[in-house]
Amino acid sequence: MNSQTLRQPIPGPAGALQCAIDEPAEAARGVMVVCHPHPLHGGTMDNKVVQTVARAGLQRGLRTVRFNFRGIGESAGAWDEGRGEVDDAMAVIAAFRDAALPLWLAGFSFGGYVASQAAARLAAEAPAAGLVLVGPATRNFPVAQVPEDTLVIHGEADDVVPLQATLDWARPQALPVVVVPGVGHFFHGQLPLLKSLVARHLAAA
Repeated sequence: MNSQTLRQPIPGPAGALQCAIDEPAEAARGVMVVCHPHPLHGGTMDNKVVQTVARAGLQRGLRTVRFNFRGIGESAGAWDEGRGEVDDAMAVIAAFRDAALPLWLAGFSFGGYVASQAAARLAAEAPAAGLVLVGPATRNFPVAQVPEDTLVIHGEADDVVPLQATLDWARPQALPVVVVPGVGHFFHGQLPLLKSLVARHLAAA
C-alpha cells in the first residue's frame, strides 16, 4: 500500500504464497488478515476494497497482512474452487498469528467466504477476535455462520452479489447487515465511507 509495505513469500499448501505486510506507526495491538476477491475474476491482494479494509486496520493499530491466493501474482498453485483457498488463508494465519495479540479476519466478496470459513475452523481451538465481511459472496459460495459481533457491509446496488442473497444468509443468524445506499459491489466513490465504517467498528471492539 506504500513504500513501507513488506512483501514476502511464506510456505503454503500448494507452494509459496505471496504476502504483503504493513506495520502500524506504534506497537501493533492486533493482527488482521485480509482475503481478496475471486481469483478467476481479477481478484488480487491489491484490490482497492482489500487495501481500504487493510488501511482501516492499520489506522486502528493492527498489523495488516494481505496475500494472493494460489495461482495469483507470485503465489504458486492453481485455482481450487474455494477449498484450497481456505487452506491458503489458514497457512497465512498460522504464519502471522501472534499469541500475544488478537487476530482479526476480513474478506471482500469471495474473500468474505474464505474469511468466514477460516473463522469457523478456528472457532473451537483459538477463535479470532473479530470478523469483517464486505460484500461477501453469499450467492455462489457457502459462507459460514459467523459470530454475532461480525461486521457485514453490503452495497444496496451490488450487481455481483445481490443484497438479497446476503440478507437471506444473515436472517437465520439474526445478524445485522450495514447497507450502503446506492453503492455497487466495488464501492466506487464510497471507499472513504467504507474505511470509516471498518475503522469505527475496530475502535469499538
